[in-house]
Amino acid sequence: MGYRSVLLKLSGEALGQEGHGLHRPAIDLISRQIGEVAHSGVRLAIVVGGGNILRGRDVADTVTVRATADQMGMLATMINGLALMDGLERAGCEARLMSAVAAHQICEPFIRRRAIRHFEKGRVVIFAGGTGNPYFSTDTAAALRAMEIKAEVLFKGTKVDGIYDSDPLKNPGAQKFESLTYLDVLKKDLKVMDATAISLCKDNKLPIVVYNLRQKGMLKRIVRGEKVGTMVKE
Repeated sequence: MGYRSVLLKLSGEALGQEGHGLHRPAIDLISRQIGEVAHSGVRLAIVVGGGNILRGRDVADTVTVRATADQMGMLATMINGLALMDGLERAGCEARLMSAVAAHQICEPFIRRRAIRHFEKGRVVIFAGGTGNPYFSTDTAAALRAMEIKAEVLFKGTKVDGIYDSDPLKNPGAQKFESLTYLDVLKKDLKVMDATAISLCKDNKLPIVVYNLRQKGMLKRIVRGEKVGTMVKE
C-alpha cells in the first residue's frame, strides 16, 4: 500500500551548505528525489522553510516588532521556493510556486482550487510564505496546506532517520521511536514539529512520517508504503 497524495515539509537548511545559504548540489539532490516520485504519478506538494536564510526569531534582537521579524522569515521561504522550483525544472519536473504572501511578479498567490488544478496536470506545487501570518511556523503551514489539498500524509524531512528521545547527533545513546501517537509527541515534548502543527494533524487525523531527507531513495520508499522513519498517528 502506497500514498497517492503527499505534502512534504522541507527545512530551509536542507537547501544550503551546512545549513546556510543555497547550495546547488543539495538542491539538485532533493530535486531529483522529488522528481522521481512525481514522475511515478504521485501528487506532491512541498512547504519550504527559510532557516538557511533567516528565521524570525533570529532577528528578535534587531527588529522591535515580532510580526515584522516573522514577515522577514516569510520572504526567506519565497527565496527558497524559487530556488527549489528552479532545481525541479532542471530535474525535468514541472513545478509551480504559490505563496501566502502576495508577490505577483515572481509567484502565484495561494488559491486552493488552483493548487489542486496544478496537481491534476501533474505539477509539483511549492507553498511559500508560511501561512501568511506572524506567530505561525512553517510546520503549521505544512499541516494546514496538507488539510486544504486533502493530502493523505505529511512527510517531514530531517537530518536524522526518525524521531528520537534526544538529539542523536549529540547523544549517541539516543533511542529511536518506530511509531508514536500525537499525544506521545506532545507529552514527551519532542521537538520534531511545533505543538500547533501536531495538534492540527491530530484533530484531522493526518499521519506524519519523519525520515532522513539526505538518504538517497528514502522518499520513494516511504511513498511506496515501506516502514521507514517514524510514523506519528492516532
